[in-house]
Amino acid sequence: MATRINKYLSEAGYCSRRVADKLIEEGKVTINGKIAEIGTKLEEGDQVEVECQIIKKSTKQKNIYLAFNKPIGVVCTTDQSVEPDNIIDFIEYPKRIFPIGRLDKRSEGLIFLTNDGNIVNKILRAKNNHEKEYIVTVNCPISKDFIQSMSNGVEILGTITKNCFVKQLGPKKFKIILTQGLNRQIRRMCESLGYRVQSLKRVRIMNIKLDVPTGKYREFTKEELVELNGLLKKSSNNFVP
Repeated sequence: MATRINKYLSEAGYCSRRVADKLIEEGKVTINGKIAEIGTKLEEGDQVEVECQIIKKSTKQKNIYLAFNKPIGVVCTTDQSVEPDNIIDFIEYPKRIFPIGRLDKRSEGLIFLTNDGNIVNKILRAKNNHEKEYIVTVNCPISKDFIQSMSNGVEILGTITKNCFVKQLGPKKFKIILTQGLNRQIRRMCESLGYRVQSLKRVRIMNIKLDVPTGKYREFTKEELVELNGLLKKSSNNFVP
């Protein structure tokens, strides 16, 4: 059966389908020596290369799922030309993996890494309503109006953020649980209300909690994987920009 090129790269553990589409658009992917196009389908025996590197899909590939505590300063990219702080070089994992989503360079905390491209969009799509929990410290004392506004939605990037859970933890600290993943969402939300984020740490994604030291990672437990698969069972993996 013919396989779309982005799905092939995903199942080969090279990158997610979304990243694959970007590589294809940039002309970095070839099939039998010819530049691939979005939606191109592969036939058995076709040779796929990304930037002159042959990509083969193993039928015996073991899926890898890591929970990593990203330090401040590490960039969530697979582009190893970003030195010295790209996430792949920092972890030095012996097999090819890539991050699911991202945390900006100034933020820290939990991020997943995997070689399973099929779960990426299931986790990331806002439509699937999967929770991500953060602990945030801002530069000024928090007011009740701030908590209410953050909870009810803030206008950023030409849209209103979805309602979310927000709880004050201290004079300048709060917890927030999002099901969206807009670019620098929490920082932009705070800035729109006159606050500036001083620290931002993600402590949970869905059922996986941050429980390793900064700069360290661990594999998901069997129990976590069973629960995660249950949460993802009805989730769509179709990416819609």
